[in-house]
Amino acid sequence: MQKTPLTYRDAGVDIDAGDALVEAIKPLARRTLREGVLAGIGGFGALFEVPRRYREPVLVSGTDGVGTKLKLAFEWDRHDTVGVDLVAMSVNDVLVQGAEPLFFLDYFACGKLAVDTAAQVVGGVAQGCELAGCALIGGETAEMPGMYPAGEYDLAGFCVGAVEKSAIVDGRDIIPGDRVIGLASSGAHSNGYSLVRRIIARAGEAGLPRELDGQEFRSAVMAPTRIYCKPVLQALAQHRVKGMAHITGGGLTENIPRVLPDGVQCVLDPASWAQRELFDWLAREGGVAPDEMRRTFNCGIGFVLIAAAETADAVLATLRAQGETGWIIGEIAARPAPDAPQVRYLG
Repeated sequence: MQKTPLTYRDAGVDIDAGDALVEAIKPLARRTLREGVLAGIGGFGALFEVPRRYREPVLVSGTDGVGTKLKLAFEWDRHDTVGVDLVAMSVNDVLVQGAEPLFFLDYFACGKLAVDTAAQVVGGVAQGCELAGCALIGGETAEMPGMYPAGEYDLAGFCVGAVEKSAIVDGRDIIPGDRVIGLASSGAHSNGYSLVRRIIARAGEAGLPRELDGQEFRSAVMAPTRIYCKPVLQALAQHRVKGMAHITGGGLTENIPRVLPDGVQCVLDPASWAQRELFDWLAREGGVAPDEMRRTFNCGIGFVLIAAAETADAVLATLRAQGETGWIIGEIAARPAPDAPQVRYLG
């Protein structure tokens, strides 16, 4: 008995859909082109030349995903902002050491490719790259039947930046008396969403507020991660900053110590910055203790800079002039004992 001939489409992979997505992505990627791009999307490998204005360039790389925030994107059919989240999680990490993000690559994996959905996601990636000033230089779309539930996908991203060797920001000269500057987050960014989803599920649809922080509830929860690159790089060009931290998983409590010398402690005053309604609601509805909130969420501060007391106000003024909302949220003190926590909260 002659067997019916099979095609890749019969096995669940639609090459034509993949080609259609590539064509949809190309104009989005073109909007992100910048100096250094020699060859981008379409080839086997993207080519990038480190700009010649760097005398001793050091490459800084970062990779990340979006986490279980994607589950809400699937449930609520909101796919246009998670691409921004993907870019933000990597470029903000690279920024911490003073690096300018140069280029970004994304990885989109699904069971069955829905071109419209994928184009929304990659459109967000391109928007994030524009906000960060880096080029969307390449990526990969993987259609893998049976690997993911219908309607779901996964995302990963990779960023490379550059910084002058002499200008690397590493926190080694942070001393007592230095000031801590906090820049406002746009919401929960891309961390803590396993807990966010648990709280939402427990509240039930009837228990959800209509609005938070001046936005419809779902928009407040899905607000894309803020990208701090351009304002912070402008501040670095004008002022000396000793250390920086991107406030991701682990919150303020666990991310700030990553840039502190052993002998100092960061003392924060939570009353010094504006609290977002989203975090108040999560804490209240979930019965989440303050310490747990601070180790899980950014609690309204998405990025931290540490500068000398005499320059902190000028750094903050430059950041505000670039459109950032920020505050002096604390200062550096001597660590009272080797086993004392490196972040302490007043009040």
